[in-house]
Amino acid sequence: MSVTPFGSQVDSPNSVKSELLPPLLGASVTELTAWVQQQGQPSYRGKQLHDWIYNQGARSLADISVFPKNWRSQVADIPIGRSSLHYRSVAPDDTVKYLLKLADGEIVETVGIPSDKRLTVCVSTQVGCPMACDFCATGKGGYKRNLTRGEIVDQVLTVQEDFQERVSNVVFMGMGEPLLNTENVILAIKSINQDVGIGARSLTLSTVGIPSRIRQLAAHQLQITLAVSLHAPNQALREQLIPSAKPYPIEDLLAECREYVEITGRRVTFEYILLAEVNDLPEHALELSKRLRGFQSHVNLIPYNPIQEVDYKRPNRDRIEAFVNVLQQQNTAVSVRYSRGLEADAACGQLRTTGNW
Repeated sequence: MSVTPFGSQVDSPNSVKSELLPPLLGASVTELTAWVQQQGQPSYRGKQLHDWIYNQGARSLADISVFPKNWRSQVADIPIGRSSLHYRSVAPDDTVKYLLKLADGEIVETVGIPSDKRLTVCVSTQVGCPMACDFCATGKGGYKRNLTRGEIVDQVLTVQEDFQERVSNVVFMGMGEPLLNTENVILAIKSINQDVGIGARSLTLSTVGIPSRIRQLAAHQLQITLAVSLHAPNQALREQLIPSAKPYPIEDLLAECREYVEITGRRVTFEYILLAEVNDLPEHALELSKRLRGFQSHVNLIPYNPIQEVDYKRPNRDRIEAFVNVLQQQNTAVSVRYSRGLEADAACGQLRTTGNW
């Protein structure tokens, strides 16, 4: 049995949290109701608190005007758990990058990605990342700590408030490896779904793959989209691009993904960053399609987004189309995602907490 950052205990996917300690962000209406009652307040104040945290944008309990003045003064120093804006930049495509300062002074990055029909938030799950993928800026900066559920939920609320628009989709594709922070990520997913009000099928979790963690995620039956960062059709090339993949053979990873499909009934998306003359040859596409044969899956090709530390190149459009054609000929479902926010260093693989500003 493990203890969450809020003092509550989790011993199964369906366990009920009985105790709540601040910060309050990320807590359910049930938890908030229990907390206000512990403070000697009537139970209906739990719903009021929930509304002010998730709908009214409260950053301090002292700001909640429906609470009695005496009680507000008593709890004014108890943190709700909101971050402060450290830096904000806007790309020409209107993608917005935020650096958010947490309570302990650490900086985390999140990205707001608007389109005609949706507003997507790319959230981080760790300060830094320990996976050290060779093509990723985040991994070059090292790892500091996991984020709490409230610090993850805060990113969604921050983007929603800045855009003055409801967030429609959330992708766990920012800084960090979500499945190295499984407990807090699962709690954050539930809060984003139930408290912020974003449908589970509009949430996507991206992972490099951690042994047994995909199986653990499947047990929660969250109905989210699982996206596995594969990036190579074989173990040798995968280890070259993702050194941390060495103890987790690609065969074992794919076997666990097949279990995920069986348990949840949800297909798996495989993310594949295309690096010119590294993993973008037709023979790579053919080998990938053979790996995924008979698999309820989808391949999401991502042309490489450049970073300063390495000299990988993005393949030209002809090479990308050739790769796509091989997959299609093998009846492998495939799409190409051109990342937003490239000019603001806010695209996939470019997130970092330092820069020239």
